[in-house]
Amino acid sequence: MLALPPAPAPAPRRQMIVGTALFSAAASMLIGGMTALWFHFRTEPGLWKPERLVVPEVATNVMWITALFSLVMVQWAVYSARRGDRQHASVALGVVIILGLAHLNSQAYVWRRIELPVKGDTPYNSMFYAITATLFALVLVGVVYAVVAAFRFIGGRTKDRETVSGLALYWYVLAALHTVVWFSVYVTK
Repeated sequence: MLALPPAPAPAPRRQMIVGTALFSAAASMLIGGMTALWFHFRTEPGLWKPERLVVPEVATNVMWITALFSLVMVQWAVYSARRGDRQHASVALGVVIILGLAHLNSQAYVWRRIELPVKGDTPYNSMFYAITATLFALVLVGVVYAVVAAFRFIGGRTKDRETVSGLALYWYVLAALHTVVWFSVYVTK
């Protein structure tokens, strides 16, 4: 008896979205745990923040505004990618990359101006650098993701909209995480 060979397995779908969602969940748990430790140390009796510590609030607010503005740009990239508009998607992804680099530059400026040693008398010093450096690394991952999405889309893979949609998901989560860090570290101190 002759039988037909089995049909090929269907191609995996939405791998980029699922991978981005899992990474975003892990990043959210990491920042959530660090923020919980921040508030735990903050509520303990004793000196929390070093005296005469001045945080440049303009730079921290610029970081938060660029995080919010990048949401508009990344959504524009998704909108353009869905319509096959390579030129507008390229511009939007380029602006996302520039805003991500501006965010990293603002954080480096804050580290330079704050003049806070990593090891200090209180846990504030190490927690400040741990949380902000983690967010810095997450934004750097977002910039690299945007560069990869831009090269893939500009390079001719205009039918592959999943990468741009995954980038949008990551930037939305990143903006939410930055809002948590901005409020807990820079606003409430």
